[in-house]
Amino acid sequence: DGEAPWLELPLVSIDTETTGRDPDLDRVVEVACVVFRGGAVVEARSWLVNPGRPIPEAAFQVHGIGDDAVAGAPSFAAVAAEIVSCCGDAIPLAYNAEFDRRFLHAEFARSGQPPADAAMARSGVDWLDPLVWARELQASERSRALGDVCARLGIALEHAHRATSDAEAALQVLLAFARDPRVPERYGALVQEQRRLARLQDERSRFWRGRS
Repeated sequence: DGEAPWLELPLVSIDTETTGRDPDLDRVVEVACVVFRGGAVVEARSWLVNPGRPIPEAAFQVHGIGDDAVAGAPSFAAVAAEIVSCCGDAIPLAYNAEFDRRFLHAEFARSGQPPADAAMARSGVDWLDPLVWARELQASERSRALGDVCARLGIALEHAHRATSDAEAALQVLLAFARDPRVPERYGALVQEQRRLARLQDERSRFWRGRS
C-alpha cells in the first residue's frame, strides 16, 4: 500500500558477504536477514554458505570468512528456500542495496530453484537503501561508509563486514533517518523520492568521473 506509513510495514534488512564484487563471477559466503515488524526486530537469521571455490585473500581481509569457516557449510541452493521464507512479504532493504540485490538474484538463478513469491526475490521490487539517504542527509560529510554513518548517528556496529551486524546497522540507520523531515512518511512517496535521489547521485557521479 503506497499510502501506508512505511514504518508500519514489515521490513527485512539484508546483507551479504561475498568472494568478490562481480555477481556474475563471484559467490555469496554469508547472508543475514533481520526482520522488522510492528516497530521492533522480530527475527534475525544468518547463513554461512559454501561458495564452491576458494575465498580470495582480499575478500578474507574484508569479512574474515575463510575457507575453513565454510568448509562444512551448505551451498546457496540448499538454503535458498530458508532465506526466502525468512524474508517473506517484507519490504527488502540493504546498505548499497544494488550490490546485495544483484548477488542474491544471481545466486537464486544459479540455484535452479525459482524463488517463492517473496518481495526480495522479485525483479520489479524497489529495495530501500539507507546509503542513498545518507548521501542526501549527510551530504557535507566526507565518508558515507556504513561504519562512519553509524558513528555519526550513535549506532553501534560491533562486527563490521559480518552480515548480521551490517544488516542490523543498516536497519537502524534507516530508522534514524526516518526522523528527518526530508524523509517521506508514506511508502510510495519514500520509494519515489529514493528513485529521484538515486538518479541525481548517479548523474553527479558520472559527471565527476568524466572530468577525472
